[in-house]
Amino acid sequence: MIRLKAGTIAQIVSGRLNVDEHLEVWTAPVFDSRKATPGSFFLALQGENADGHEFIKDALNHGAVFALVSKEINDPNLPNIQVLDVLEALAKIASYVRDQLPNLKVIGITGSQGKTTTKDLLYHILEGVGPTVSPENSFNNELGAPLNLLRCDENTKFCIAEIGARHLGDIYKMATVVRPEIGVVLKVGSAHLSEFGNRENIAKTKSEMIQALPSDGVAILGTYDEFTPKMADLFDGRILTFGEIADANVRAADVEIREGCPHFDLVNSAGRITIGMRLIGAHQIPNALAAAAVATALGISNDHIATALSTAELKSKWRMELHELPGLLLINDAYNAAPESVEAALFSLRQFAQERGGAAWAFLGKMHELGESSDQRHQDIGTLARDLAIDHLIAINAKEYGANAIHFENWESAIQLIPEFSECDVVLVKASRAEALERLAEALIENWMANLQVNSKDQRSKS
Repeated sequence: MIRLKAGTIAQIVSGRLNVDEHLEVWTAPVFDSRKATPGSFFLALQGENADGHEFIKDALNHGAVFALVSKEINDPNLPNIQVLDVLEALAKIASYVRDQLPNLKVIGITGSQGKTTTKDLLYHILEGVGPTVSPENSFNNELGAPLNLLRCDENTKFCIAEIGARHLGDIYKMATVVRPEIGVVLKVGSAHLSEFGNRENIAKTKSEMIQALPSDGVAILGTYDEFTPKMADLFDGRILTFGEIADANVRAADVEIREGCPHFDLVNSAGRITIGMRLIGAHQIPNALAAAAVATALGISNDHIATALSTAELKSKWRMELHELPGLLLINDAYNAAPESVEAALFSLRQFAQERGGAAWAFLGKMHELGESSDQRHQDIGTLARDLAIDHLIAINAKEYGANAIHFENWESAIQLIPEFSECDVVLVKASRAEALERLAEALIENWMANLQVNSKDQRSKS
């Protein structure tokens, strides 16, 4: 973060100054008091389960210079700047900092699937070109977007902004704060149907990224659905499309999947170059192409793009994580789930099982936020698992998958299936974030290894 005096911040947010105006902050703010560091300031947010105002003292003890508050604080030992709304104040500070960094190149990424993976891949490309800031995990809301920007300073060359939405207008509002010069729309899918009602509204929301771009910006548009390419009509500036179709500006040709990993030729205006990814699943190709399209727009060489994409490993956990266990392969993809991502994961599961000659086990939890189509979309996944010849479909607290699944009320009870695993089997664990099925993945690994140890001891005792 750039250095700012308390007095300057108070002016930016039209706040009441209850701290020495000359005190400076130089580290991005925090909303968790335990993560405060010297030079930071604390955001006293009011949530459903906790009130940040109760943790001001703890934040100060960890090094925070002052707190940004929305309540009157009468304790002189708790320096603060009082505002009407902490989140709105945070956005104003981020917008001010954006003004102070005219050489910073901001890339905004949105879409129904693939935001975090694309962000991670793009970071791997850009960090080799210059200092780059990227969101930690999937911090893509009205709190995360400005906090991410505030991590930038005068030396930062690129800032990647992952931007999600719960309501119409969310993306535009955040985009006007971080002000991306390059805007990426990956795909309009079915995630968050419960909030938006239909895919048309989802498309309208995602298009806000393109509408917020400056006239000299660049729009990066996927070609994986019927809505995203049409967003080109909303922008008069430079447009790059990406995909696996012949007329995409940045495309993949001669695609192969080897040991679960995509291999393809990247084709763009600079030529053609071969990429062999370390990430799992054909669904990673659109994410790689989106990152490559941004790099192409920035004038980064194909050699650099290919090297980065061929060596990249995801920073974010629980996304197609491969755990090579003795006699078993477990795929932990428990971070989130939508119909499109579950379909992709099932295809990868089938391929791994075929290559290894073992059975395919799919442990699936609920897919949330699908609105009125939820039951049907779950049934469709159950049908797909049957059609793909997935040997065992295990539904965790999700009767919606239908008669093709074996049903368990909770993940703890599903562990009893471990003795039925055989050597060379492949196990997939996937569900929406709220289901927290990473606990099941961890338990499966732990119990499988424990069983191996017991069996090994039994064999030694018999011999």
